[in-house]
Amino acid sequence: MHLYNAWLPPPVAEAAGQEKESFAGVVRSVKESYQLDDPESVYATLKWVPIIDLFLKAKSDVNIEDASTVIEVGLKLFLTADNKLYAQVKWGNVLVRLLNKYRKKLSVEVQWRPLYDTFIQTHFTRNTGPEGFRLRQQHFEMVTALVRSCRRFFPQGSAIEIWSEFRSLMENPWHNASFEGAGFLQLFLPTNNPNQDFFKNDFIRKCLDLWTSIPNCQFWNSQWASLTARVIKNCSVLDWEPVLPDLFSTYLNMFEVPVANGRASHPYPRDVPRSMSFLFSNRTASLSKSIAKSIVYLIKPGGSAQKHFAKLVNLLEQYYHPSNGGRWTHYLGQFLYHLVNAFQKRLQLEQLNASVVEPAKLFMENHERASFVNSVLTLIHRGQYSKNDQLSRTVADATSTLSYIEPSLVLPFLANSFHMALETETATHQLKSALTSVAFSGRSLFFATLPPGSSNVDGAGSYADVLMISLSNALHGMDANDPPKTLATMQLIGSLLSSISSLDQNFVEGSLISSFPLSEWLDEFLDRLFSLLQHLEHSDVMSDGLNSPVTSGTFLVEDGPYYFCMLEILIGRLSDSLCKQALKKISKFVTTNILPGATAEVGFLCCACVHSNPREAVVQVIKPILELVIYSLKATPATGFGSRAAFDASFSRKKKSSLSPNLEKSIVYQLKVLAFGISYGGPALLPYKEQLKEVIVLAFDSTSWKVNRAGDHVLRSLLGSLVLYYPVDQYRCVMDHPLAASLEEWVDKKVFTENKHIIGPVWHIATEEEVNFANELLKLHFESALNDLLSIFQSKIHSDSGDEKDHLKVTLLRVDSSLQGVLSCLPDFKLKSTDGIAADEGSFPFFIAGAMGSRVGSSELREKAVDVIHETCKYLVKEKSDDSILFLLLIRIMDTLANYGSSEYDEWSNQRQAWKLESAATIEPTVNLIISSNSKGKRSYATSSCIFFPSCLPRWALIDKAYMHNTWRSSQSSYHLLQMGRNIFPSDHLSLLVDDLLDLSLHNYETVRRLAAKCILNLIKRWPSVTRKCVIKLSENLRNPSLPEHAVLGSCAILSSKTILKRLSRDIKVFSSFLLGILYSSHNESLKAQKAITELFVKFNTQFVGLPRRVFGDDHTYGTDFSDLVSEIGSISLLSTNLHWRYNLMANRVLLLLAMASQGYPNIPRNALKEISGHFLKNLKSQLPQTRILAISALNTLLKESPYKHSAKKVIKSDEHQMGEKSSLEDALTGIFQDEGFFSDTLDSLSHVHIIKDVDAGSSKGNYDGSSLQNFFEKSITRFYFDFSSSWPRTPSWISLFGDDNFYPDFARIFKRLIQECGVPVVLSLRSSLEQFVVAKERSKQCVAAEVMAGVLHSDVISVSEEWDNWIGAQLTGIINAPSVESIPEWAASIRYAVTGKGNLGTRAPLLRHKVIDCLMKPLPQTVTTSVVAKRYTFLAAVLIEVSPPRMPEIEEMVHYNLLHELLNNMSHSSGYVREAVGVALSVICSNLRVHESFNRDQLHESEMQDTDSRDVRCWDQFLIKRAHELVPKIQSVGASDVLEGSSNSTDHPQDEIKWMETLFYFIISSLKSGRSSVLLGVIVELLYPVIALQDTSNKDLSNLAKAAFELLKWLVFDRPHLTASLHNILSLADDPNWRTRSATLTYLRSFIYRHTFILSEKDKKTIWQAVEKLLKDNQLEIREHAAAVLAGLMKVGDEDLVSNFLQRAYDNATAIFNRRKYRGKISASQIADLHGSILALAACILSVPYDMPRWLPEHVTLLARFVSEPSPLKSTVTKAIAEFRRTHADEWNVHKDSFTEEQLEVLGNTSASSSYFA
Repeated sequence: MHLYNAWLPPPVAEAAGQEKESFAGVVRSVKESYQLDDPESVYATLKWVPIIDLFLKAKSDVNIEDASTVIEVGLKLFLTADNKLYAQVKWGNVLVRLLNKYRKKLSVEVQWRPLYDTFIQTHFTRNTGPEGFRLRQQHFEMVTALVRSCRRFFPQGSAIEIWSEFRSLMENPWHNASFEGAGFLQLFLPTNNPNQDFFKNDFIRKCLDLWTSIPNCQFWNSQWASLTARVIKNCSVLDWEPVLPDLFSTYLNMFEVPVANGRASHPYPRDVPRSMSFLFSNRTASLSKSIAKSIVYLIKPGGSAQKHFAKLVNLLEQYYHPSNGGRWTHYLGQFLYHLVNAFQKRLQLEQLNASVVEPAKLFMENHERASFVNSVLTLIHRGQYSKNDQLSRTVADATSTLSYIEPSLVLPFLANSFHMALETETATHQLKSALTSVAFSGRSLFFATLPPGSSNVDGAGSYADVLMISLSNALHGMDANDPPKTLATMQLIGSLLSSISSLDQNFVEGSLISSFPLSEWLDEFLDRLFSLLQHLEHSDVMSDGLNSPVTSGTFLVEDGPYYFCMLEILIGRLSDSLCKQALKKISKFVTTNILPGATAEVGFLCCACVHSNPREAVVQVIKPILELVIYSLKATPATGFGSRAAFDASFSRKKKSSLSPNLEKSIVYQLKVLAFGISYGGPALLPYKEQLKEVIVLAFDSTSWKVNRAGDHVLRSLLGSLVLYYPVDQYRCVMDHPLAASLEEWVDKKVFTENKHIIGPVWHIATEEEVNFANELLKLHFESALNDLLSIFQSKIHSDSGDEKDHLKVTLLRVDSSLQGVLSCLPDFKLKSTDGIAADEGSFPFFIAGAMGSRVGSSELREKAVDVIHETCKYLVKEKSDDSILFLLLIRIMDTLANYGSSEYDEWSNQRQAWKLESAATIEPTVNLIISSNSKGKRSYATSSCIFFPSCLPRWALIDKAYMHNTWRSSQSSYHLLQMGRNIFPSDHLSLLVDDLLDLSLHNYETVRRLAAKCILNLIKRWPSVTRKCVIKLSENLRNPSLPEHAVLGSCAILSSKTILKRLSRDIKVFSSFLLGILYSSHNESLKAQKAITELFVKFNTQFVGLPRRVFGDDHTYGTDFSDLVSEIGSISLLSTNLHWRYNLMANRVLLLLAMASQGYPNIPRNALKEISGHFLKNLKSQLPQTRILAISALNTLLKESPYKHSAKKVIKSDEHQMGEKSSLEDALTGIFQDEGFFSDTLDSLSHVHIIKDVDAGSSKGNYDGSSLQNFFEKSITRFYFDFSSSWPRTPSWISLFGDDNFYPDFARIFKRLIQECGVPVVLSLRSSLEQFVVAKERSKQCVAAEVMAGVLHSDVISVSEEWDNWIGAQLTGIINAPSVESIPEWAASIRYAVTGKGNLGTRAPLLRHKVIDCLMKPLPQTVTTSVVAKRYTFLAAVLIEVSPPRMPEIEEMVHYNLLHELLNNMSHSSGYVREAVGVALSVICSNLRVHESFNRDQLHESEMQDTDSRDVRCWDQFLIKRAHELVPKIQSVGASDVLEGSSNSTDHPQDEIKWMETLFYFIISSLKSGRSSVLLGVIVELLYPVIALQDTSNKDLSNLAKAAFELLKWLVFDRPHLTASLHNILSLADDPNWRTRSATLTYLRSFIYRHTFILSEKDKKTIWQAVEKLLKDNQLEIREHAAAVLAGLMKVGDEDLVSNFLQRAYDNATAIFNRRKYRGKISASQIADLHGSILALAACILSVPYDMPRWLPEHVTLLARFVSEPSPLKSTVTKAIAEFRRTHADEWNVHKDSFTEEQLEVLGNTSASSSYFA
């Protein structure tokens, strides 16, 4: 049994014993509900899904056999519920919970293929279903979670099948299928024991090769990082050692941080389709988690992973520093969190498996554990004072966890940080962070103070000092002007005191803090607390409004639970003497101070006193307040409304005198503090019951409404204190730790059953006297108030309407207070059986136990209240309709009466006073190395290296959780009763409340409508049978033309809720009424009403779950049948000529939903679907643009039979279609589009949808949904939510030579589908219109022509192929040769669409692809302009992007080589546009050929042997490299004058060489931007030389291109085969005679070294080091300074030997030079470079450790400072370096300065005009 259930109140815990049998009954009912021969019976099982979920949330103890049965049945139901998304979502979610909870106990096998088929059929089909966005989103989230839960149960062989299935999708790295393959592989591939045989060492290399095939793509990285993390963790036999450098290099480059003052993110990341991001996890947090998990599990004894991790930390730690914050701070914080979390889990797992011999070889050793923690401490040290709150909290969390694992490393660090923060008085954020860290690590500090033998940590006294200092100094942190620090102080005190068993001023010897003066500390604490409360900034916590919260207050209450919990823990742990001391001071403070601005804070103080020591606190604190408030109230005028014995009916408001403001504030303050204080009084309040009754009556009798409201709080608290279950002595320690009596033992909720000594909570259970007192209060303020209500409006006891209103307010307030006080302790209505007689409670099904307290009153009393409230409502609606407060009170009462348990559920949801249990301050983690393994006592798992404890929490925190668990149970115990049986009906009294609430939901005040709507929706959730009544009535309201605006708004507010929308599919009458109500509401002229109706329809559209099942049946008794519904809605759109366009759009959308939902049902009349399809075809030429767009979406969905489409199975020719299969829609559609002028009008209408923006103003998106033509309403109706498979393009787009295109693939798809549906008549009808639009001058018409042409060419209909020779080919030729350039982007997209490959992989060529290619490959006429030449190359590049390189046929391969030959000869073209097009086309062709060659090496070798000419073309890479290297010196030698002269002479060779080089740079840029560089690395390596060498030439255009390529190259990561060559080419440029080339080389080296630091060999690093060090003495000043910066970065990633040698060498050289300079005069010009180089070497050493103080640094920085008197530029270098040193070491200078001698500090001081800093 779960601890929360074992610790329930005894009556509830006893009843919970029946839940096991109850769950077994539910399982039987599920099996009986489902019939194998009836697929629709899955809906009959849905009512049991929330019941199963109820048992899971209740943590009920059930038989594993029953759980296994539910899982098996549920999986069967899920897989057979095809296209029933709602049912699948319901069952899928509960299956995920079941599988996750019982995963270790189940022995089931789950096949992966059915789950994959479900995924594909639902989310990857060509046409999605009618379900709304929300349901589809929930479905794919559910399926993803279900697969993750099921893959641990995949049988043997599944891994091989899954790899084989999805590996083929990743053959073409530039097709979106590769993303699908990676996503599915990451999601499905199992790593469970049955599939371990699949994972061999060659699997590692396969993964890495695929991973690197697509660079700069976060989605791709996320999938592979997640997959490899799981494999690394679960497949320990794999040897990752050979690939560790590659892995860590990949990990490093996945962190997007600024390198060498560059960008933090890649300028052209590879985008993925929106659908991929939705379906598969793609968050940076997931990426950080995967990297951290991998690193932790890669660390093995004797391995190098720890060394690589230390280097990774060394590179990233600078970005954790507060001064280096940015958008990367978030995911770096996540990385730190997951590192520590995964580390802790690994240690836990190792200790649990310690008995297994084989894996023990892979367990972490002590030194490895220490090394890991040391590395993580580096990150913690940098981030501990971060300005990012999340990172700061993560650091505190990590410190706490690691303090238990490696206390000897972490606790000294923690102590030092705390002492340093105390010394830094001005930096309050540092103190706040330090307090939080100590709070989180408080318990580990206590463990560290244990005597030797119990603790593994030395220096117990120093840690005891930290505890005492923190408790003492924490009091100074209580500052009303510094909320964060004050809350951190509260958390610290609460955390530390949670570990101490008792606070006694007479500490015994050996106590944790035996010398601490606790009595004096307590006095000072209370004094400072009282001062804090007195100085809190006043907030207006009083309000005339009804909904002013009781606990509203200052930051102490609003910003967290720390204040109240700290008080509860402190007072609860005090000894009797100290408690009396505290109560005395608190009583004096409370009775002598009136603090309206701190009411809640003082109230919580009194509440904590009473909760901890009720008898003493009631006497000391509550009694004085009670006497004071009674005395004050008796002196005020009274109304008699509070149920005084003698009510003066003649009282008039004219005679009433109001209270003074100060007196009113005082009384309200005292009453509210009293209400807080008595919350846990219980039986201790009984001696004062007369006074309590009196004060409540006096408060309700007051003439002040604020005082009445305060009296309401008192009555509510008093009733709750008497009858509710709540823990007593919750915060008192009852279990001492076995190692130290002064330390409390914490509890683990998972293994508590094995620890018999754990003592559960003591619950307050009402005594008979308390129940009697509660019943007495109910009679006085509930029954009596109900009678008063009747007398007020029946007997008309008031002549003045104001008096009547006041009396009603107070009386309703008394009723509300009574109900809120007893909550569900007042019995619910009696349910009715079939015959209308009240059913016996024993006849109801039992699910879970739950009760909030002892029963008081009776169900008859609740029913009487309903009758009275119903009459009151009628009276108020008639007489007081303008008084909102009365109605708000009335609705709250109705809500409490009708929605039994809703108040408890709200309390559980809010958990206002619940401690943040996820905080490390109250968690003792699973691995505890502080306590010695020789210690006795607590249950543990001891090993040779570690002692493992279960994760523990303070007993009081678990009691708090158990209390909230009981609160939730009480709200749910009877919640689902009515949903289970058809023979149980709600009480008739409920119907009265529903009618009243429906009326009030139409009230003219919005606050009244909103509260009534909330109450009704809660009613519908619990009593679904009232849905029909509510929806029909509210829908009729929309159709009522005489209804006012506020009634329409109220109706829409309820109808638009999720509660209503998801229930529309259960009843055809409700569904029809809802739709027709909306569509017949156009008469509303109010703008607000129209907006509300529009938003209602948008929500319906978004959350549509499907049609009611009965709509397709033959039983018409439930409402309009399908045909009638279609006819009626169709008539709204067609016949209503004056209908507003929005309603026309809504009617059309409903028609589409009906058509989509009805597809697949055999009994649906085909005429209905024909009419709908024809209707949308006609709408293509509608005058309403929104209707046209909806028609496009509709036709793309409805046209799906495609009988004329060419396939392998059948070929239907144009003249055979009458003999073969025909589409059911063909006849209807043919008659429409063959009308004269139909397509002409249609294309003209569609052209208006294209909005062509000015180029300067920015171009529109390639998707009409993003255009300004549509607002949110129109988009949500006209667009389709997920169009996964048909989303286009399916290859990456990066070409934008002439701006973005306005090509809409959805438009092209319409014409393609129409041709496939109806054959060649569509093409013939389109011909004249298409020919006219192709030559149109308007770009919008060109756009439509491009879309039509794309659809025609891609239709794959044989007849279209025949029409190619007649006219289509000529049209395409004309388009290519047309001189206009405006529409080039659209025609490029059109041709790209036309040749797009078929199938999921895009490998099957369309019928006309090769004809299109042949047309493009024809030589152009000699007379065409250069723009036409550029156009042709653009078109060809677009075509070749869509070719699938791995398996392209020979004909396409030859096209590549022929075009390559042409492009290589055209690289020096005179036009810049042509050169850019040539460069882009080259990148496509060359990358395609490289991929093709890698897949077809054998065939390639044969062809090379046979074809000599082809072999020459195949050497394109050698040609480019050789030519580029030849041209660089020539271009560098060309001066500016040569460029100007060459501009007038086109035959000048230098100009041709520059143009050729520009084309080459376009090729490089395109390769890097597109991500195709992964297959062109061999070429790019050799082209580094021209890119770096031509950064600054006399030709600015060429230099700009070189710089653009240079910026992209900084992000490029070379693989090992190309690394050595790339480094050789880079370093060869370091000796270039041009100093600007040397500078560019150094700039590139900074990024290059960072990105390749893990895979560079030691020899390579040494070579780099020597080359850069040589440049320290370069003749050019800029080069020397630049080299120093590179060396500083190199020292962070270099080998330790290289670094230490350089440090010593730099120091020795500088010392020698300084000693020589003492005896020499001025420096000569020839020596300045050598001297400056030595100084720069010192500066590089200093700048390499910006925040640390290694032992060598004081000597180095002092020596550098001695050169301050040298002339410039030496002096400038010294002063800059020293200034940077000061800046980066300022935060911790108080500590760092101790590393310097007095002499060294004096030298440093002499380098600044202001030496006081180093004084």
